[in-house]
Amino acid sequence: MRVFGAAETAAALPFPALVAALRAGFAAGAAEVPDRHVHALPGGATLLLKPAWDAAWLGTKVVTVHPANAGAGLPAVHALYVLQESATGRPAALLDGDELTARRTAAVSALAASLLAPAGASRMLLCGAGRVGRLLPFAMRSALPGLAQVEVWSPSGASAKALARELDASGFRASAVRDLEAASRRADVLSCATLAREPVLRGAWLRPGQHLDLVGAFTAAMREADGEAVARAAVFVDTEAAIGTCGELPAGSLVRGTLAALCRGEAGRRAADEVTLFKSVGTALSDLAAAALAVAGGDPAPRSG
Repeated sequence: MRVFGAAETAAALPFPALVAALRAGFAAGAAEVPDRHVHALPGGATLLLKPAWDAAWLGTKVVTVHPANAGAGLPAVHALYVLQESATGRPAALLDGDELTARRTAAVSALAASLLAPAGASRMLLCGAGRVGRLLPFAMRSALPGLAQVEVWSPSGASAKALARELDASGFRASAVRDLEAASRRADVLSCATLAREPVLRGAWLRPGQHLDLVGAFTAAMREADGEAVARAAVFVDTEAAIGTCGELPAGSLVRGTLAALCRGEAGRRAADEVTLFKSVGTALSDLAAAALAVAGGDPAPRSG
């Protein structure tokens, strides 16, 4: 069994190959993705088990949430990913689940943007400078070749400035911004990876043709865009499970399509001046595709059973 630490997991999942692997996985729709298992642990902790499998691989993400860790200076969430051969159950790999999750989350956003963003998109607004936010510009650049300029906003201006300096050193024209409305109007792609409980982006700030990418809100009490932004946009989701899960899309919300439909060409942008919105909450299919890519050595071609 191969063991991938955080650095090895990152190196095994370069964004161009990861976006390609995700596109193949969503288009094929061959994976079984049952509901996640949730178990209460002593001391207010939680155990989450997120399985998925196809003809080649069986994968399980094991996630623990220990809120009390904050008092010890430790992250509250830790994750491991176990990959086994479907036919035999033989263990194939153990991967760092935190790194795998962050990279596949950014890559899913990039995949959706490659199918929805306006032609020639060159300017990105990034809201949030956390683990996923730091990866989003690199993932987006792998899917949108014209992307060159990134403006960064975060509730902490210091973190936005620090990330902008890092991005600038990595070949972007990057800067931190405080005027979120003005930056929103300038951007071609607006990407949010925050833990906001009140809207960060507002529909009144949008202009025709933009693409919104909402990553952060994963409960009904969280939201990154207001109702006007959602009403103005053609809405797409990673899976139908996003509906009723996040604050932007309460139960009963209508969406134009899922990421699988986008990848199969069954749905998409209908006009150049249309505002598009992609909302992801995460799916075990993405984890499985990423882990399979890692053990394949970066070859996004699906393995036969």
